[in-house]
Amino acid sequence: MKKLAIYLAAALCLTSCWIYSFSGTSIQADVKTVTLNYFEYKALRVNPSFSNDLTEALKSQFKKLTRLEQVEMDGDLEIAGEVTGYDVKATAVTADEVAAQNRLTVTIKVKFTNRKHPEDDFEKTFSAYSDYDSTQSLDAVESTICAEIIEKLVDNVFNATVANW
Repeated sequence: MKKLAIYLAAALCLTSCWIYSFSGTSIQADVKTVTLNYFEYKALRVNPSFSNDLTEALKSQFKKLTRLEQVEMDGDLEIAGEVTGYDVKATAVTADEVAAQNRLTVTIKVKFTNRKHPEDDFEKTFSAYSDYDSTQSLDAVESTICAEIIEKLVDNVFNATVANW
């Protein structure tokens, strides 16, 4: 009887309208494609490669963790966005009132469209940051900390769109 209950529970899970995978995604069964648009760069401080790196990292995450086919336009899911902030601020000040640590914060605005289930649509702002020692210039650490920030942003966007977190 116990085995029968387990089999029935498994069958119910497999035949539901949501598909849950071991990667943590929960994508409706009728959703087959995704369009991942280029993130436009609109921040005042310029980083010429950030938008491309962010867009490619998001595409890679979807390819690696979902079964969705990536299409150029009119996907069942569509993600569009822009980089709206790229700011450096002092976060730790010494007794001599000198910055001991700086923080790079990147803010993005994301528009998510689910053409099959429009109730899931949203527009949200996400931000992520990384700290670095003030004895180093931003130019010296920028590629390393931008990679960390992109990873955090991609995780946040991915979770908000297809992991329902």
